Amino acid sequence: MLAKAAARQTKQLGIGRRQMLLGGMGGAALAVAQGQDAIARTAFQTGVGRQAPDAPASGAASVSSHRVEVPFPHGGVAAGHPLASMAGVRMLMQGGSAADAAVAAMAVLNVVEPWASGAAGNGFATCLDKKSGEVLSLAFTGAAPGLLDNQIDPAELNAGHKAVVTPGAFGGWIELARRFGRLPLSVLLEPAIGYARDGHPMDVSISATIRRQQAALARYPTTAAIYLPGGQPPAPRSVFRNLPLARTFQALADAESGALKAGGDRNAGLQAAYDYFYTGPIAQEMTRFSQAGGGWLRMKDMQDYRPKWQAPVSTSYRGVDVYCSPVTSRTGLEMCEQLNLLEGFDFGALPADGAQAVHLLAETIKVAKSDVYRYAADPASAPTPTETLISKAFADQRRRLINPQAAIAYPTGADLMNRSAGLRRRPRAASVPGDTTSLSVIDSEGNAIACTTTLGGGFGTLLVMGETGLICNNGLRVGSTAPYRDHPNFVAPGRIPLLGNCPVIVKDNGQLRMIFGTPGGETIGQTQFQTLVNVIDRGQSIQEAIEAPRIAIDADPGFYTPGAAIRLQMEARFPVETMAELKAMGHTVEPVGPYAIGSIQGILISADGQPMAGGDPRRMGYAVGY
Repeated sequence: MLAKAAARQTKQLGIGRRQMLLGGMGGAALAVAQGQDAIARTAFQTGVGRQAPDAPASGAASVSSHRVEVPFPHGGVAAGHPLASMAGVRMLMQGGSAADAAVAAMAVLNVVEPWASGAAGNGFATCLDKKSGEVLSLAFTGAAPGLLDNQIDPAELNAGHKAVVTPGAFGGWIELARRFGRLPLSVLLEPAIGYARDGHPMDVSISATIRRQQAALARYPTTAAIYLPGGQPPAPRSVFRNLPLARTFQALADAESGALKAGGDRNAGLQAAYDYFYTGPIAQEMTRFSQAGGGWLRMKDMQDYRPKWQAPVSTSYRGVDVYCSPVTSRTGLEMCEQLNLLEGFDFGALPADGAQAVHLLAETIKVAKSDVYRYAADPASAPTPTETLISKAFADQRRRLINPQAAIAYPTGADLMNRSAGLRRRPRAASVPGDTTSLSVIDSEGNAIACTTTLGGGFGTLLVMGETGLICNNGLRVGSTAPYRDHPNFVAPGRIPLLGNCPVIVKDNGQLRMIFGTPGGETIGQTQFQTLVNVIDRGQSIQEAIEAPRIAIDADPGFYTPGAAIRLQMEARFPVETMAELKAMGHTVEPVGPYAIGSIQGILISADGQPMAGGDPRRMGYAVGY
């Protein structure tokens, strides 16, 4: 009956099947939302949902989430693909730690979600050591090659040989395993090697992504040989293999095994694999291929790279402590300032899907981005006023910009260091969006690790580096770098471009409360901010908080430019009345798909001390516990 009512409503609204599947782009989104609202009211009036959900006639008229929370009584992994989550759990069930599970999951993500992350990409990890209670951040972020010429046309920094950033992720994997792991690297890489060598069913969304980028991928023979077999994208659910990547991972595992057989200890084995990548055959092949194609990456760039342990940036929000990635991730600063700004409002008293709540979220994000984008940069290039940006006093001052009743223009960042605000600078190019993946892990001892890792834009540089099967991050593009030449984050030789990655750990009275992260480029901080607020201010479960409708603000030409035109993107599940009210408040509202913004993977500790995990249905994310 409900299905027939939906069909009748759809027909009356004049919405085709394709529009329904696309989930409400533009005006269709508003019509779908109205239709769904009417259907839900009809179902309630007819009594649907008032009985036990064990028969079609008694199913609920609406649900707060489409996936169940996953219990982690002994540990588990919430990652961007179910095969990656399962690989991590395999490590935990073999006696491995959270670090072992994270490395195994990241390696599998390289195989099954290849457009978003990989061993030659970059990223961050936020780690809780249960024994000491300490929270640490690991940056595995590579720098621009030393030979880079930043007078080049910026379009050449989006893809190809000249877009390559020094690989950082594999070094991060080794460092996580070295400090917190137990299992051999050969064991950690085994699931990824198997999926790359023997194949796995190609996810429908990945197949569609390859098809969308087919023309760009086809420009590079080494890439086309893997991702366009026979000249065509792999069909959805077809068996997909990456044999060069399987050989690379096997060679890294063999390097460790050789060192162990020669009498070396665990650290010596991990170092042998690290050296194979950064000073041995992998580095040599990447250098050869880069130089032959006119790129800038060289052996010195690989040899000079080091992952870095750092203290996270942190703040408190309504009594809980929030730990985020430091610069060179701008998003840690963004998260902290957003929370500090919102803390000055009685946000929990507002209806979650009402215009006032959405308005405060959007304005808070807007102010925080203006400050962070003005100052954040590689600390080796320029100082960032980190302590000021994350302070409560600074938030009290900047909160005065927010008009509770009307949208403000995108502001100039606060004048903290007599640094030019950017209006007089000559724009270099508009920002290019990025793509990423994230995972969260807890082991049986209570150690927790969240990792967010990226290739930058979808498929990064689009370029498989010679015979390695690996694609590098294209972080030299505008977005990761500033569009203004005198900004300290303008692309430069040896400078680390900023990431948006920001895996988060939350503690309450010294105990782990929550761990989460998301992909999404410029929306990462916005998505994580809303998810945390859903838990703290709304009291939602982890899965409810993940699936709740989201907003994001977008800037044209970008967030580096004061006065940029701001669009308020809203998932189509928000009431049409809310969108209308926000338009009346001065927002430029852009309805997007009902599940379109971000892809949180997270774990929340229940009141009884039990870890409960959630996966985001916006992508392939899934949690697996045991």
